[in-house]
Amino acid sequence: MTVDGSAPGAVAGGLDEPDELEPEQGTLALAAEGDRHTVADWEAAAAAVLRKARRLTDDDPDSRVWDKLSRTTLDDISVTPLGTADLLDDLHTSGRPTRSGDWDIRAHLRGDDATALNETALVDLDGGVTSLWLQAGPGTDLAAQLQGVLLDLAPVVLDAPEGAQAAVARTFLDVLGDTAPAPGTNLGGSGDELVDVARLAQERGVLGVVVDATAVHDRGASDAQELGYSMAVAADALRRLTEAGLGVDEAVGLMEFRYAATDEQFPTIAKLRAARRLWARVVELSGGDASLAQRQHVVTSKPMMSRYDPYVNMLRTTVAAFAAGVGGADAVTVLPFDAPLGRPDVLGRRVARNTSALLMWESHVAKVADPAGGSYAVEKLTDDLAAAGWAELGRLEEDGLAALDGRIAETVARRDAEVARRTRPITGLTEFPHLAETLPEREPDGFFDGVRSYGAAFEALRDEPAAAPVFLATLGTIASHTARATFAANLLAAGGVTTEVAGATAGVEDLLAAYAGQPVVCLAGSDAAYGEWGSEAASALREAGAAHVLIAGKPVDYADDSCAMGVDALDFLTRTREKLA
Repeated sequence: MTVDGSAPGAVAGGLDEPDELEPEQGTLALAAEGDRHTVADWEAAAAAVLRKARRLTDDDPDSRVWDKLSRTTLDDISVTPLGTADLLDDLHTSGRPTRSGDWDIRAHLRGDDATALNETALVDLDGGVTSLWLQAGPGTDLAAQLQGVLLDLAPVVLDAPEGAQAAVARTFLDVLGDTAPAPGTNLGGSGDELVDVARLAQERGVLGVVVDATAVHDRGASDAQELGYSMAVAADALRRLTEAGLGVDEAVGLMEFRYAATDEQFPTIAKLRAARRLWARVVELSGGDASLAQRQHVVTSKPMMSRYDPYVNMLRTTVAAFAAGVGGADAVTVLPFDAPLGRPDVLGRRVARNTSALLMWESHVAKVADPAGGSYAVEKLTDDLAAAGWAELGRLEEDGLAALDGRIAETVARRDAEVARRTRPITGLTEFPHLAETLPEREPDGFFDGVRSYGAAFEALRDEPAAAPVFLATLGTIASHTARATFAANLLAAGGVTTEVAGATAGVEDLLAAYAGQPVVCLAGSDAAYGEWGSEAASALREAGAAHVLIAGKPVDYADDSCAMGVDALDFLTRTREKLA
């Protein structure tokens, strides 16, 4: 008997110990026999789903799922649908993010009204923001803007135009006075004034250099191009600072890098992890201490945001902020959802700062350092991006930064083509657009000037709604025509074209009764309905006044144009709108 009187091997209460659930002693094999699946098992399960979706035929081997489900980034890097241990073979880089605990919640401030900006800054800081990213010029009243800000607790990162950086830095230092600056304070030196600002920073014991890779991201650069650009600019800064008499480690200690985070979470995580590896290698080759961590300020991407259905931007920035935190960002700026429309309002700023608060304090994302570390797929993607970024750095070192312009243009064209075909969907713009929405009104502030929005072409169409609606000639019952009618209506709405729907119809007479003389009609129905009375419907509608007939589905000889999955939506919409003019 045991001390409590129960028999050995029994659970208190009289039940026997469930020995059959224990793994074999000395192992960590906790899975049951039926839970031990192979890659071939996954291929078979995935292939079954793809065959139901008609993306694989019965004759295709199960192994084709890798080709079907893998995707290729704009840097021609393959992203696998499933992480497997063999992905860790032959990795060329290593290194992990070192940030532990919460990241710095950094709010962006821009404008000329010092009183209003000061009020905004104090509200943000009171609401959980921990640092300020301040765009300023030679005429900025920093004393008024920073009135009441505890500069020993809240770091300020300056962002001034070239030619005014040193003057703005000196003004800020005057405002700082004898106050011990908060760790992370940065005078924001770059370009021609790099050395002057760095010396001021060194004298005051603050950071002094910002390597801003968002400058090329905002123009449409790929992840590898953004990485290569940041390394080229940083390497040039190292050369200039060491030539001015600073040691390599001293110069490294003055620098902060600014990257963009998009709603493609795994590439963003990998990009930030790759950036650290690349910088460690640059520092090592420069004769410095490669263990000095790269300081990263990550901003949610401006190009990924949309002016239309702007509330969806909350979802995009949440995913981007999550990726930034997981990728090890030291500071994160979540741009307000209404920022593409102009100066954000109180709600936009509140949601932006609370996004980081929720991720850290409710979702506990910051509790673990490098939570993506060891993931087969993320480690492989990190390594591939590091290699691609290093190759881009080599090209820039050889050809100069100006050579990047042409490659960015190629990336933009490729991305635009994917957006046009809706293989790179933008929710609320190219997919599920809401034509009846009333956009929030915001005061223009110029923050998005020069930004190449991913959905720019579709936004341009929405800016000028079509002159007339399209008559959606639905053939048959609602159940039989809904799929194609919904597809066609959404596609047309993405181009600023409204539709007027016939509804359930039993024949040509019903269509003609609903038709109101629209210049363009679009037939939408099942294949059976098209075969039975599609041609008759098209002829009748032409006789009733339709000048242009579309069909939702494959091209047919009785329609002038067609729309289906994979069509170049931008071209289709442009042609259709011309017929509506």
